Amino acid sequence: MILKGYTKKIFNSECNPACEGVHCIAKLDQDIAEVLPYLSAALGGYEYLNNPPAVTFKAHGKPIAVQASQIAINALRSEAEADKILSWLQREINEAWENRSRIEPCYEGAPKPNLIEVLKHLPKTNCQKCNQPTCMVFAVRITEGNLAADDCPILDKEQGNRIGEYMGRFDMEKYYSWLRP
Repeated sequence: MILKGYTKKIFNSECNPACEGVHCIAKLDQDIAEVLPYLSAALGGYEYLNNPPAVTFKAHGKPIAVQASQIAINALRSEAEADKILSWLQREINEAWENRSRIEPCYEGAPKPNLIEVLKHLPKTNCQKCNQPTCMVFAVRITEGNLAADDCPILDKEQGNRIGEYMGRFDMEKYYSWLRP
């Protein structure tokens, strides 16, 4: 077991005090830098940084950064949600460490969709019928996995299919799923 414990701090956003969500920083009792490439490989890390070592994920739209000495989780609904994610991450970290002999470490992030590739197939009318302020924002939401091409009511079927084919190249579930069966 590489990670035995942590001390968590829950806090509200300082830059947006009206925000209802909370953030969490967990200071780790052990340095886990050695496990990060294995964790990235095991969970399909969204982004891997070498110096200092860190891996980032998105789980249910929550950005999570795991570093050698801390875990940061943003946009949480409650402390209970933070506890659930931290418990899951502790299990995953320890499991990746225990299975490291069978895991090929990954020192780079998973391929990500290109915003321009999605945007070039959108109508670019900025009509807001999709409830987004611009087609650019709509494209960002698609690349994040939060919207799909069929959420644009004026997009023709051919263009929608092209976006769907392009996005199908990426395993978006790796980025947004944090409770594996």
